[in-house]
Amino acid sequence: MMRKLNSGLTSWLRASNHNSMMLKQESGIGKPEDLGIVKIAYFGSSAFRLTTPQGLSIMIDPWRNHPSRTWDWYFKDMPLTKIDIGISTHAHFDHDALDRLDASVLLDRPIGQYSFLDVLIDGIADKHATDSSAATYDFKLIHKRFNGVDIEPPDNPRSWDNVIVVIETGGLRFLHWGDNRHNPPDYVWEKLGNVDVALLPVDDSQHVMGFEMVDSIINRLRPKVVIPHHYFLMDVTQRQSTLLPATKWLQTQSRVVHLSSAETQFSKMTLPTDTTIHHFGEHVAFDAEEWRSRPEED
Repeated sequence: MMRKLNSGLTSWLRASNHNSMMLKQESGIGKPEDLGIVKIAYFGSSAFRLTTPQGLSIMIDPWRNHPSRTWDWYFKDMPLTKIDIGISTHAHFDHDALDRLDASVLLDRPIGQYSFLDVLIDGIADKHATDSSAATYDFKLIHKRFNGVDIEPPDNPRSWDNVIVVIETGGLRFLHWGDNRHNPPDYVWEKLGNVDVALLPVDDSQHVMGFEMVDSIINRLRPKVVIPHHYFLMDVTQRQSTLLPATKWLQTQSRVVHLSSAETQFSKMTLPTDTTIHHFGEHVAFDAEEWRSRPEED
């Protein structure tokens, strides 16, 4: 049944075009190392929109429900969002909904580098987390028993690969961990380099990683800001996802800022001195009530 699913990109249906990118291209303005203000907005799940100082918009990990529709994590698929550059870290439904983006550029699991004006995107290949020892459910056992699939690397199927994405813009380095394992090889850590803002998956069900695993990443990277994602949102995520908020983990952290809206901004001059957690909480950068009430297809 799974092989008969027909799910793919719908860019050919869009009436929009990349004229705005052509204008930016013609201007040739901006380099990733140029200091400036970078805006970041949270769209729920693991989806973030970064806006560079020159106005380029980048969406990482848009989400949808599993195409089999045998169980839904969200009330609906993510609302269609206009963006310049779209990125997916790995081929799981809660990260790979590139068809939900009206985008000029799509980067699906981008191993290597992509640059355009004031942004440099670096994709570092590694593996999805499979250590479910801290999780509510042993998802590794579930996959093996019911799907007959061993997700343990190195011979895992494609959907259990992951690309860690590092975005450099405004003189800052933003890291999106995706659902990567907490203990990649040393050469991966070397490629990550210095990180200013780290976007890490954490929820109280410890679905992707246990609290100690998340903390080990923070201790190794020493970012100035950590933003949690992949947690339960009352107005977006359904109960059968088994996800929970990140409340208990947040209580273990010494410096936490609870943001008052779905968007914040960073610059080199305004970064905190010590690692600080910035938590978007229940805020998302779209009208969730209106989204839930609209027809399924945009």
